[in-house]
Amino acid sequence: MQDSKPRTAVITCSVLEVEIEHFARGLPHIVGLAKLPQGLHNDPPKLRRDLQALIEEVESEHEPEAIVLGYGLCSRGTEGVSARNARIVIPRAHDCITLLLGSKERYAAYVSKSPGTYWYSPGWNKHHLPPGEQRYLTLLRQYQDQYGEDNAQYLMEMEQHWFHTYDRATYVDLGVGDIESDVQHTRECAEWLKWDFDHQRGDPDLVKDLLEGNWDSERFLILEPGETLRLTADDRIMEAVSLDEA
Repeated sequence: MQDSKPRTAVITCSVLEVEIEHFARGLPHIVGLAKLPQGLHNDPPKLRRDLQALIEEVESEHEPEAIVLGYGLCSRGTEGVSARNARIVIPRAHDCITLLLGSKERYAAYVSKSPGTYWYSPGWNKHHLPPGEQRYLTLLRQYQDQYGEDNAQYLMEMEQHWFHTYDRATYVDLGVGDIESDVQHTRECAEWLKWDFDHQRGDPDLVKDLLEGNWDSERFLILEPGETLRLTADDRIMEAVSLDEA
């Protein structure tokens, strides 16, 4: 019954906003949805600070019984966050691609088979300039303006050298967003980079169950008030600990 669902607030990275907003629509137990900018995983301490501040703001504003996070470990930037009164629920995932593919097992299997994969998605394409000709030309102009032609060429060589660890552009979607345009953009990026291209249709069940409150311990970590999470060295990915242990 609907009244058995806890009052739930959602905090998500903007890279998942299209999917989260789509599957949260019409769920009456969702009392608030807040977003943080994409890219904070590149500065884990900042992600931790900003996420903690938003958790406290959401608790004060909505008084939820649960706060679900559209995040994984995300370069360990979610380690250390906690709530005073609400439970926090987070998928057992290293990053957002697990949420799009639907399980950590599918993610691990794909990366094991194709370790040189660079992921593209509706949110990544919208909020992040992924590898491809557009990124190359944009960065080249920026470097030329800031550092001059010779230095710009050197910096672009370093940029392109970093991409040599990749050989595949994989677009993954949950059936929402401008898929046709995004797939074409990803394909063009792959062709320019001389990478292989793949299109994976994701599985929405992990995102839907996160939002709908179907939280089994195999796929989700549930933190009680005053608990936080930390990385594990096994396939659980993360575990709950008291703040004193963190």
